[in-house]
Amino acid sequence: MSTGLRLALDPRSVAVIGASENPDKIGGRPVDYLARFGFRGRVFPINPNRALIQGLKSFPDLAALPEPPDVAVIAVPGAAAVAAVEACAQAGVKIAIMMASGFGETEGGKAQERDMAARARARGLRIVGPNAQGLANFATGAVASFSSMYIEAPPEDGPVAIVSQSGAMSVVPYGLLRGQGIGIRHSHATGNDCDVTASELAVAVAQDPGIRLLLLYLESIPDPHHLAEAARVAHARGLPVIALKPGRTEAGQAAARSHTGALANEDRVVGAFMERHGIRRVRDTAEMVDAVALYLKGWVPQGRRLVVISNSGATCVMAADAASDAGMPLATLSADTQAGLRAVLPSFAATANPVDITAALLTNSRLFSEILPVIARDPAADAFLIGVPVAGAAYDVPVFARDAAAFAGLTGKPLAIAAPQPAVAGHFKAAGLPVFTFETQAVAALDGFIRHHALIARARRRAASAATPGPAAGEETLLNEADSLACLAAAGIPVVPHRLCRTPDEAVAAWEDLGRRVVVKGCSADLAHKSEHGLVRLNLLDASAVRGAFADCRRILGSGGLRFDGVLGAAMARGRRELLVGAHRDPGFGPVVVLGDGGKYVEAIPDTALLLPLFDADDVCAALGRLRIAPLLRGVRGEPPMDTAALAAAVVAVGQLVLDDPAISSLDINPMLLSGAGEGCTALDAVVIRTV
Repeated sequence: MSTGLRLALDPRSVAVIGASENPDKIGGRPVDYLARFGFRGRVFPINPNRALIQGLKSFPDLAALPEPPDVAVIAVPGAAAVAAVEACAQAGVKIAIMMASGFGETEGGKAQERDMAARARARGLRIVGPNAQGLANFATGAVASFSSMYIEAPPEDGPVAIVSQSGAMSVVPYGLLRGQGIGIRHSHATGNDCDVTASELAVAVAQDPGIRLLLLYLESIPDPHHLAEAARVAHARGLPVIALKPGRTEAGQAAARSHTGALANEDRVVGAFMERHGIRRVRDTAEMVDAVALYLKGWVPQGRRLVVISNSGATCVMAADAASDAGMPLATLSADTQAGLRAVLPSFAATANPVDITAALLTNSRLFSEILPVIARDPAADAFLIGVPVAGAAYDVPVFARDAAAFAGLTGKPLAIAAPQPAVAGHFKAAGLPVFTFETQAVAALDGFIRHHALIARARRRAASAATPGPAAGEETLLNEADSLACLAAAGIPVVPHRLCRTPDEAVAAWEDLGRRVVVKGCSADLAHKSEHGLVRLNLLDASAVRGAFADCRRILGSGGLRFDGVLGAAMARGRRELLVGAHRDPGFGPVVVLGDGGKYVEAIPDTALLLPLFDADDVCAALGRLRIAPLLRGVRGEPPMDTAALAAAVVAVGQLVLDDPAISSLDINPMLLSGAGEGCTALDAVVIRTV
């Protein structure tokens, strides 16, 4: 972490340019907060019109200060804010928190931001903002922010950090978590990110040893390398990272641009990038906040098998449905476990999983404490859900909560409580357990938590990859199909037996050599897709048909003014499924590999997954498992499985190829013909575009 960003989180002194006597004004809040929340450094209000600001000596300008402050809050608007940045750079300030709006979030403002940031950085000044709500570190009292949320929900230092581009989204999760009694150490809002980005600040925050969970809100990711570094730093010390990245739709992307001036990243690439780096991406604030309590318990799940326990049959059924929807199998309890449960529960209770204690709990509160140790000993379970939909004065709820907490400590496995009654939920929360209103919420939280740990494990397993640049500068050129297939073959990707033929006699010779059953395709570096132009002739069985196809291809290309490189004679291949494998270079994220269902309807009925290199065969197989056609690949209705191992090896080779050869701007293999297990896969058609 640079010295500048370390000082941003823990400054020794803070100046407030545009300081106000009124603590409810933007220039007054930081002065008030620094005193209110125990900042131990020096505070320098700057206001040429007042001798005192909130009881502190005021200074007319930065030049009048006794020392250069580490951080300057710029709480003046427009041109005055730009002049204040210049004054900060001249005075030796390290960090400027620029609260003024009207820059990159407006037309033409981005260029002004870039110029201002470049001039400041050249003199050692880093800018947070513009349009920044500010930075808040409640461990040190360095609260250089104007948010009113810290009055509405008084802070308490804790193990959670929030880094956000949006001011609102730095404090909405804060307020919700404080309402649950969870302490927050960092709550930072970076605004337009003209210099210091939210991702770069996250790298610094991830190094705080007191943080056990990092929450991010990102409307754009202009610097993926910083986000990847934040994830690397976090995972190295066991710190999970959860990110909310909106703009999944065109409407959301337009809103993000108008709010922060951000250029939207291709959403599916963002998702693949986060998965690649072990960052859990959530869909909304509720999912983010619901997750927190599970993470703070320090559990490290080892699997997905769930055990459901409740005093309600309905809760058992609904939890089982939710688990099935989430792909969380219900654990099969051992015969010994079920015998132990039968010895405790009434004869009409369900001792399989889900375990239904029934309303007998009302008359015997000991049932809860007696069955939990029995279930705890069963190794089949990876996670637990306890549902208490109804409990009142006749139930010993405090004992239930105490026993559930002891159970969680005994197993060391994730446990979620579903309790819709606030009074009941309160006892379980007081016992330190994650509590949800409904069983569906509890299952969803467990599912996301367990999936995230699997993502983190995969991210740690991968070898560190070098920087992956975006598209190279230069003119793009299309390789003809023969050259494209040769490029793939050189990388170890299996391609169909073929031959480039420049005369009819060569085409007939290829037909004879390739088994007297061939495909003939026109070959031209001026044309990527051939079938719609009548340049693909299938299943040619005699020399006359081959000669006729050659003549037709040359005529069609010539009539269109397209270069004739010959025809491609290829063996007719047999297989089980046509797939698509491709790659392109995203301007921000570098190489992206796509795989999925192929054939001519790939655009009309897309079924694809994305991967970012480096990845391995296990990552490819996990991606294949997310496709709608995954059951077909595994084999259905008595069909044997397909050779996904061979496909995975080919996709890994594609990823390595685009990493090794930065001149490849895109490639497309469609179809990649997949055969049965042990029979391999074959690239039948390929298009490679290079930058020269």
